Amino acid sequence: MQDQEILEKLLDAEKGRPEVSNARRARGPRSCDHWSLPVLLERAAYLRKLAMLGEGSASETIKEYQGYKATLYIQVRNGMAEMHGEFDEIFIVLDGHAILASGGTLEKGQQSAPGEMRAPAIIGGSRQELQAGDVLHVSAGTPHQVLLCGDDTLSCLVVKIRKCAGL
Repeated sequence: MQDQEILEKLLDAEKGRPEVSNARRARGPRSCDHWSLPVLLERAAYLRKLAMLGEGSASETIKEYQGYKATLYIQVRNGMAEMHGEFDEIFIVLDGHAILASGGTLEKGQQSAPGEMRAPAIIGGSRQELQAGDVLHVSAGTPHQVLLCGDDTLSCLVVKIRKCAGL
């Protein structure tokens, strides 16, 4: 598929994106935030379409806070192995099924951004099954890779927590 076709499909998908109502905006800042499972899964369905048209994953930052952020993450094909030097991740599996490979070492790892490494696979380490309702913590500096089987997909709320100096 050519770049222009992909762009047109993404723009068409964007037209169906739900907007925050004016009434909700008018209420002003809140002291807490709440995202229900049905709302997250509805947004995940939109991101799943983007992931299928792209590289196999899509994500969207839901909210950024001081020192951490909440991100909705969707994967429809096997992802690259990765390692984050600056933040821990907490995965809350909303929907789907996958295997998480973690630990070990990155095979032919390359820096993708400051403090970020990516690789085609992980050598060694362990594997564990992920399914809806699971909560998983991945420490900064730990190689990890989400692997899918067949038509499986994975939808997660991921909380990325920046490491503090001296901790």
